[in-house]
Amino acid sequence: MTRDYSQFLPSSGTPSDTPKRAPLDILGWQPFFAQQTDLDALEASPPVRVVEVHRNGLRVRGDGIEALIPPGPEATVGDWLLYNAELPSHSEVLERKSLFKRRAAGHDRSIQMIAANVDTAFVVTSCNNDFNVARLERFLALAFEADVTPVIVLTKADLCEDTAPFVDEAQRISDRVPVVLLNAKSEEPAAKLADWCAPGQTVAFLGTSGVGKSTLVNALFGSEQAETGAIREDDSRGRHTTTARQLHFTEAGLAILDTPGMRELQLAEAGDGLADLFADVVELATQCKFRDCAHESEPGCAVRAAIAAGTLDADRLERWRKLEAEERHNTASLAERRAYDKNFGKMIKTVTKAHKGRKGRK
Repeated sequence: MTRDYSQFLPSSGTPSDTPKRAPLDILGWQPFFAQQTDLDALEASPPVRVVEVHRNGLRVRGDGIEALIPPGPEATVGDWLLYNAELPSHSEVLERKSLFKRRAAGHDRSIQMIAANVDTAFVVTSCNNDFNVARLERFLALAFEADVTPVIVLTKADLCEDTAPFVDEAQRISDRVPVVLLNAKSEEPAAKLADWCAPGQTVAFLGTSGVGKSTLVNALFGSEQAETGAIREDDSRGRHTTTARQLHFTEAGLAILDTPGMRELQLAEAGDGLADLFADVVELATQCKFRDCAHESEPGCAVRAAIAAGTLDADRLERWRKLEAEERHNTASLAERRAYDKNFGKMIKTVTKAHKGRKGRK
């Protein structure tokens, strides 16, 4: 089947405004990706988007294409690939607009990709015992590092007698992060999240289990797209109703990523994200008398002075210290692992070359 990809090249400008949107528009194709290729390349290798990641490969969708690509491309959900129909595992991954990543869970010193090409991250938490400032800061640092717009979404407002303390705490985290309070089971999500849900955008819902991520996905669709479940009354926590990262698409052209609740979120290679999130602390630190100030008992410490004056919360400083130390440790560990793998690879090549040389002399 012959497809016309000319409308998706950079010269086309913004996506079509006609009521019936083109297949690639619905999947989130944007000029950023189109400018990486040309018409001939698109006709030979049509663009497809990774909608699910499985152990046996990548589930992709395109214009008239739905396929499972065997393991090969180093890609994650949300990625755009130029599809090689003859050798699917050789499909080319296009440059990403954004990438969510974390240190892999457990003792493995590696990076795990979470999602790519997300425009807005809705960091979801509940107005109950699940609310945790330190956990929110981790997700927000992740978003800032990925160059994704973060929005804090407070759910279960209908089950809380007084939501003001939750809103106030969330707003104090960063003046760069909007806070939205809503009842996920009402008509509020579509209206209150509309500013970030324009056609052609990709949004992701991040948070722990049971905070209402899947309910919000369904609310934006107006139908049951994702399975939902009740929370436990004893600790306000929920069970995993979403078991894998998956992209859903509305007819209007909005891509929505629902993610499983993350039990462990270790930051690595996220120094810029932390600096953006804790910009107030970083700015104060530049005003300290000593460049290597530990912000403990050193004279001329602007950070301690701000705490004494009540303009900086001591707990915020401690959370920043903890995340900074964690990020430095994990980043160093990853660097050590990469250096080891590189040296090990060189050794294998040297041994193999020497072995071939000996065989050739026989």
